Amino acid sequence: MHDENATPVPDESTDGHSRRAVLRTAGLAGAGLGLGTFAGGTARADTPDASGTAGTAGTAEGPAGAAPARKGKTMIGVPFEARSTVRVGMIGLGNRGGGMIDLFLAQSGVRVVALCDPAKDKAAAAAKKVVAAGQPAPATYTNGDNDFEKLCARGDIDFVYVATPWDWHFEMAKAAMLNGKHVGVECPLALRLDHLWELVDLSERTRRHCMQLENCCYGKNEMRVLRMAHAGKFGDLLHGAGAYNHDLRQLMFDPTYYATPWRRLWHTRLRGDLYPNHGFGPVANYMDVNRGDRATHISSFGTPALGLAEYRKAHMPPGDPSWKETYIESDRTISLVQTAKGRVIRLEHDVSTPHPYSRVNSLGGTKGLFEDYPARIYIEPDHTDDQWGDFSKYAAEFDHWLWKEHANPPGGHGGMDYLLVFRLMQCMRLGLVPDFDVYDGATWTAPVPLSHASIKAKGAPQEIPDFTRGLWRKARPGMDSEKPKAS
Repeated sequence: MHDENATPVPDESTDGHSRRAVLRTAGLAGAGLGLGTFAGGTARADTPDASGTAGTAGTAEGPAGAAPARKGKTMIGVPFEARSTVRVGMIGLGNRGGGMIDLFLAQSGVRVVALCDPAKDKAAAAAKKVVAAGQPAPATYTNGDNDFEKLCARGDIDFVYVATPWDWHFEMAKAAMLNGKHVGVECPLALRLDHLWELVDLSERTRRHCMQLENCCYGKNEMRVLRMAHAGKFGDLLHGAGAYNHDLRQLMFDPTYYATPWRRLWHTRLRGDLYPNHGFGPVANYMDVNRGDRATHISSFGTPALGLAEYRKAHMPPGDPSWKETYIESDRTISLVQTAKGRVIRLEHDVSTPHPYSRVNSLGGTKGLFEDYPARIYIEPDHTDDQWGDFSKYAAEFDHWLWKEHANPPGGHGGMDYLLVFRLMQCMRLGLVPDFDVYDGATWTAPVPLSHASIKAKGAPQEIPDFTRGLWRKARPGMDSEKPKAS
């Protein structure tokens, strides 16, 4: 993620989990993500089985368009259990988790009861924040990579927050739900289609919510465009675009920013879009994906992988361990997602070349369009001179109630982090249905393995699974929520 008014900081934590994560990532990468074909000719990604060895999509989850048998009732529309106090356990206290704890502590009716990070200094620093906020000293779990399992097993936790290197997300979300906890995970939710299906099935079986904590959905511009789209200001929606174009070269080679080079090493293993959620989530909301429309296919293309090697040559000394790495991840990945209604969503990913930060954030329809970075709009009948209009003129009518109630929210990323935590904790305290669910998280994350498979297949379209098992056809509420009467 990116704070436009501060030093760029990515979404994930740098913590002691990284060491083992690097080893586990190597095993996953060795399994590979091969290709098979459907009878209809659409390529699909083979997915490694639970042991990490190469399997096929047929054995892992069936053809991408054919959902496995449901193992529990749907979690669509299921509210949280109302409670006066939400008891939170946090796993990962580095860059991301170490900052997000401040926002949990800023909420009324929220208590941070347990912390986990193998880096004892990070856990101690976070514990001091809890005490300074007037709460009892939290329990801390710092005894190795798997101590998070003890945190998840506690009987006094309602919600587990996960901010660790990516390939731990699946295991930690799974452990939380199996222990009866709701769980929120930083991007991405998981890295394999069979793992995404397993999280969907676990959420349904355990009746616990498993959420991708996509903070960009709570951006001021994103929420305003969402409300304008639902009000018909763009007419019938036709196309949208989202991206994560963020120059991370310096941070990925910084020997102190990440505890290990886990994030950079993903560029030696996958060619696809490693971080689609920030761009995909908001546009999926505009188009009511999983709420009347569905993402059905993705085709991806990638450029040569040159940026990281050039940066290494210019900045890293001979003998640095990075010289043993071979980068294959496309410097820029461009994907096209088709929806059931025929709409098109363009996704971009580029963290390896010099450019200003942009999430693109665009939406177009039969009455006009919005484009961000910088924010500008052109819709009929408001604009007729082929000149971009002033987007701020729509604030009074279309700003979401969250932004009207919290005009200057604290925290990073322009306040969207705070609003995500506030709204999630509000839904848990009041017993409301969450703004997004496990089906959204799985859909927004599916481009990670599928874009890799498509690039390997020279752009051949990959089927995106219907994680809702057909329930996407029914319109239902999402991010465009109404302010609750009680707060």
